[in-house]
Amino acid sequence: MILEEILTPTRCHNKISVASKGKLLSTLSDIIALDDKKFDADVVFSALVERERLGTTGLSRGVAIPHCKVAECTKVTGFLVTLENPIDFGASDGLPVDLIFALVAPSSNDKQHDNTLAEIINFLGDDDFCFMARQTFDNEDLYNVAIMA
Repeated sequence: MILEEILTPTRCHNKISVASKGKLLSTLSDIIALDDKKFDADVVFSALVERERLGTTGLSRGVAIPHCKVAECTKVTGFLVTLENPIDFGASDGLPVDLIFALVAPSSNDKQHDNTLAEIINFLGDDDFCFMARQTFDNEDLYNVAIMA
């Protein structure tokens, strides 16, 4: 997977302000629906919440990868977000989250979803990238840091 295939400058959002995991998932749903009109924010939100019920997508070191499958999705789509203030996400290490890579995938392609998810987990395991992403000034800067990583 090439990051540019799933991430665009308009899908990077720097220093958004949310107070909780639920509000983050709602905000992500709105961002996703605004990016592509085929997505309904309520459907995406429900899918993200349902996935979180299976177990947290908060990893460690302040990173989370909320993801879901949506019938209207035709290819894996990614959204990179940093938060103004970290929030509790139920991560395995107990640390609050401030770096999020959300994925929306087609309902019909488990292999593509799983492969992309594994690659994003590996990508977010790079401490240098995580540090640089947290230092970005705006959405374009965040995108450039991601693409250069």
